Amino acid sequence: MENAPHIICFGAAHWDVIARARPGARGAAPRGPDAPGVVTVRPGGVALNVACALAAAGFAVSLVSAVGDDDDGDALLARIEAAGVNAGGVIRYAGAGTGRYVAIERADGELVAAVADAAALEAMTPAHLPLDRLAPAALWLTDANPSAAVIRALAMAPGRPPLAADATSEAKAVKLRPVLAELAAIYCNRAEAEAICATGLNAARAAAEALCARGAARAVVTNGVQPAADAGRRGVVTARPDPSPVRSVTGAGDALVAAHAGAALRGATPEAALAAGLAAAGAHARAA
Repeated sequence: MENAPHIICFGAAHWDVIARARPGARGAAPRGPDAPGVVTVRPGGVALNVACALAAAGFAVSLVSAVGDDDDGDALLARIEAAGVNAGGVIRYAGAGTGRYVAIERADGELVAAVADAAALEAMTPAHLPLDRLAPAALWLTDANPSAAVIRALAMAPGRPPLAADATSEAKAVKLRPVLAELAAIYCNRAEAEAICATGLNAARAAAEALCARGAARAVVTNGVQPAADAGRRGVVTARPDPSPVRSVTGAGDALVAAHAGAALRGATPEAALAAGLAAAGAHARAA
């Protein structure tokens, strides 16, 4: 990877605990005690997922995140390094447990409910960011899990490379509103775009255009099985995702971000970058 573009990802790194109901288990959505199914535990977090996917695609990747000073943190750091991601920027906080994201999914992969324990990441402040120790990079990419103050510090860092952001969720997406004009790209779904723009948007194209009108240099917006859009200075392109059934939606958006950002860094056209992102998201969702 000596000549590969270097990308630094900022944000969540934790353990995903995914519980998926077995087909036919108490109806479409599992309710009540002991619904039969399968529980898996794996590394997760938007920033970590994106970093691992980029490393697998041949990029040099570093991660800036936070974990606890515990056994879970030791195990997670080992998995990060094994995936080819430089974990030298991961901060360890004594007394804060390494994060966990617990999701309950239906048998068809749709999310029923989720709870995130992010105590370590919530302890991160702008003063803790190791910005003066980071190697030069072609791109910084943050998710919206860090505090608004941390996100602003990244956006306003002197001499930084282009900054992209993943909106992460409707509740967290609003943290990106004040820094939209600083973003080289923003990735979100239509509902997250509505939260940022504080208005209803009837399609991914309208959402992407609205984000660009509010300052983002580029906006990539998905909308479920409806067409996704990529808007920017080169205009707007749209593409419809593969409608094939999926096994799980968890992590599919992260796969899209990594594939799109990687393709864009390698000079792909908007059409090709959007196609790459949708293909990666679909492959992840069907294989999960």
